[in-house]
Amino acid sequence: MDTTKKFYINGEWIDPVVPQFRDLINPATEEICGRIAMGSAEDVDKAVNAAEAALASYSAQPISYRLNLLKRLKEKLQSKTDELAEAITKTIGAPTNFSRDVQVGGALANFEAMLTIAETYQSVSRIGKTAIRKEPIGVVGLITPWNYPLNQIVFKVVPALAAGCTVVLKPSEVTPLDAILFAEAAAEVGFPPGVFNLVNGDGLSVGEAISRHPKIRMVSFTGSTRAGVQIAKAAADTVKRVTQELGGKSANIILDDADLESAVTVGVQVCFANSGQTCDAPTLMMVPAPRFEEAKIIAAAAANAHQVGDPLAHTTHLGPVSNINQFEKIQNLIQSGIDQGAQLIAGGTGRPDSLARGFYVKPTVFAVEHQNYDIVREEIFGPVLVLIPYTDVEHAILMANSGVYGLAGYVVSPNMDRARAVAEKLDAGMVCINYPDWDSYAPFGGYKQSGNGRESGVLGFEEYLETKSIIGYH
Repeated sequence: MDTTKKFYINGEWIDPVVPQFRDLINPATEEICGRIAMGSAEDVDKAVNAAEAALASYSAQPISYRLNLLKRLKEKLQSKTDELAEAITKTIGAPTNFSRDVQVGGALANFEAMLTIAETYQSVSRIGKTAIRKEPIGVVGLITPWNYPLNQIVFKVVPALAAGCTVVLKPSEVTPLDAILFAEAAAEVGFPPGVFNLVNGDGLSVGEAISRHPKIRMVSFTGSTRAGVQIAKAAADTVKRVTQELGGKSANIILDDADLESAVTVGVQVCFANSGQTCDAPTLMMVPAPRFEEAKIIAAAAANAHQVGDPLAHTTHLGPVSNINQFEKIQNLIQSGIDQGAQLIAGGTGRPDSLARGFYVKPTVFAVEHQNYDIVREEIFGPVLVLIPYTDVEHAILMANSGVYGLAGYVVSPNMDRARAVAEKLDAGMVCINYPDWDSYAPFGGYKQSGNGRESGVLGFEEYLETKSIIGYH
């Protein structure tokens, strides 16, 4: 059975109500690499009705029952690691090793952490004469992005199912193959019919229908701020909970006592990971003004050291960006930086010279003296870094906090007291000190136009719970 042309609803693979299909494009070759069914509001309605019908019995099951299913699901996904990595490389263009170790490996690590959180979570607490109960919020609609497709499914589906909610998932129509493999694994595990449902489609049809559906009590969305605003508006009429992890433009403040060579080099590498398609990437590198020229030389060398090419080659550091729209957006923003007078110190417009096809972007670094550039204010979502000097730490903090986003921030210093002091002053939902490894127990989300709510950690689990106060309980 070709599950790519079906939806998983009520425990079965079924055809779309209206036969509509979309070709998938391999970003490395620009060739068709698959075809999926595209859903409509009618398909969403089927999935939501199935989820609603399953809710009462599933949410009434003990946490041990739900965790047993999820543990088996994790084992199934682990056994499909190669398939999942291949699907991600095929649709997003991530190098094979990155797809396996980071895209899939990171998702499985986050899955395991959420199981631990759910297993130890206390759903009832008491204060005074009141009992406070945490209960599943109900049917949830989950809309995931294309840049870390499996990880974002795990971030949303696992806590929702662990909490006792039932799910309608809409993955990105650009990278849906890993979601289909996820649904196949869920079917093999034997979740009760209607507990987990998958409908592929675009935002205008399926995403809109999920956001507006009166039986969905919560929508969790990861993607652009523009799309997040539209989802919030669509959800407003039914007063459902909306959690959003949106855009970012994260500052990386390198303090004057840092090892500049290491701080800049690693900062470039972190910025360019996943071809720069990471919402919390440190895309604005702030360095002390007296060392600005030195930093430019280091950053250019680090960017030029990145090998761009075929994601199937083991020597490749950066594959293509995910799709033609993203490629064109990045090219336009690079050109705007050049047109507005920013100093181009590495990369530039167009593909790397050796690559005639594919959505490949040159690893690009700009240097600017002030913030009045589109490349400083806008999220580029590609392998593009901007260096900017600061006069003192307060100046750096002021620049870092001046934008509309507040997803992440970075601080580099061997002096932890100084680094912590700067971190505490940044208007960001997450601050990383000295490029740490990801912590699967840390809540993730943003301030300002970077979103509402949190994913991951205890707070990410609690997003799928409603609060009930029982007063006079004692």
